[in-house]
Amino acid sequence: MSAPKKVARKSSHWEDRLRASLPTREVLAAHPWLKPVAHRLLDPQLWRLQHESVARGVAIGLFWAFALPVAQILAAVVLCVWWRGNIAVAAGMTLITNPLTVGFWLWLAYRVGSLVLVAPPPAPVAENAGVLTWLASVGAPTILGMGIFAVGGAAAGYITVKLAWRVRIWFKRRNR
Repeated sequence: MSAPKKVARKSSHWEDRLRASLPTREVLAAHPWLKPVAHRLLDPQLWRLQHESVARGVAIGLFWAFALPVAQILAAVVLCVWWRGNIAVAAGMTLITNPLTVGFWLWLAYRVGSLVLVAPPPAPVAENAGVLTWLASVGAPTILGMGIFAVGGAAAGYITVKLAWRVRIWFKRRNR
C-alpha cells in the first residue's frame, strides 16, 4: 500500500499577507539582540498554528494588552516561550490596545474599577499638582479595571479560540 497523498490546501489572501509581513525564523535568529535566546524563540512549537498554542497565544496576548500600558509584546513573547503559546498570535493580540486606543481603554478601566469599588468621583486636582497626585486620585479604580480586563479578556479569548476551533472541525467533518 502506498502512503496517502497530502492534499494541498489553498491559503486565503489574508494568510498570504500575514505571512509576508512576519519576519522569518532565519531573520530572527540572525538578529544580534536575539542570538542569546534564539534557540528558545525558534522552537517550531511556538510558531505553528495548532489549536492549543493559538489559544494560549490569544490568552497571553490579551492579558498583557490590558495588564501593561507599554512593552506588552515583550512580556507576551516571554510568557509564550514559558507557556508554549504561539508568539505571532500573542504579539498580534497585544495590538488591541495601541497608542490610538489606550486612552479609551484606560478610561473604560477606570469606569469599571469605579463601579466595582463603588468609588466616588475623584476630587478635583489643583492645576499645579503633579502627575503623581492625579494618578493617586484615579489609580486604584484604573488598576482594578485593567486587571479585570486582563483576566477576563484572557479567559474569554482562550475559550473563544477553543470553541471556534471545535466548530470549525465539526463543519469540516460534517462536509465530508
